[in-house]
Amino acid sequence: MPVWIMYLIAVLAVTIGITTACSRRTKQANRPPIEAERSWSYQIVGVFPHDPKAYTQGLVYDGEHLYESTGLRGRSQLRVIDRHSGAVLKSIKLNPLLFGEGLALANDKLVQLTWKARTGYVYDKDTLEQKKSFKYSGEGWGITSDGSRLIVSDGSSTLRFWDPETLEETGQITVKNDAGPVRFLNELEFIDGHVYANIWQSDHIVKIEPESGRVVGWLDLSDLRSHLTVPGEVLNGIAYDENRGHLLVTGKFWDKLFEIELR
Repeated sequence: MPVWIMYLIAVLAVTIGITTACSRRTKQANRPPIEAERSWSYQIVGVFPHDPKAYTQGLVYDGEHLYESTGLRGRSQLRVIDRHSGAVLKSIKLNPLLFGEGLALANDKLVQLTWKARTGYVYDKDTLEQKKSFKYSGEGWGITSDGSRLIVSDGSSTLRFWDPETLEETGQITVKNDAGPVRFLNELEFIDGHVYANIWQSDHIVKIEPESGRVVGWLDLSDLRSHLTVPGEVLNGIAYDENRGHLLVTGKFWDKLFEIELR
């Protein structure tokens, strides 16, 4: 065998080995379930209709109405939804060039992100009247409020903190488990002192300590797919019913909204 062929084979073998190892590390770093973290079981306590044409990006429940931000260019909306019937009570359309993303309720205002336009919007939660727009760096994915700060994801392993009034960044953390940084943080919800985050490209939700960034629990909701009439895409959308202590979850193009109780 010519020397140059032997050299080429050796280079290819090393390259494949490195690629495989990197792929393995990436999957490991982004897998929610590890033994050091608590995994929950859950019980479905309610199943409600959901628009199967809605590409769900953000979900917020204020105890009376369910608010939803939907994505895709030309189809992005901000909606007020009847939780039980799935009926759209009120909606506004975004500019067709924009891709709607996460949604949060802060100080009786709705804050909506867009994906790559680096532009967000603030609305009156009752009328959906746009109060102002603002700029930010990087991509917009998920957003929630802990009561004093807005917490924002951009698809990486980073959570950023914004001042809810100025909408300026005040700090950030890296989310990690024992295997390393946990990427693809998407839709967010703040519940009882922790951030809950959908992991994009999976049907997992992780529970995060907001000060340390440590993942302390995870939830596998892939079994919810068996209740869908249409296949849908990835799980996305977390809202919290504080009165009942239950999660409201759905997904992109899912025809069901689920109310679940964690065990």
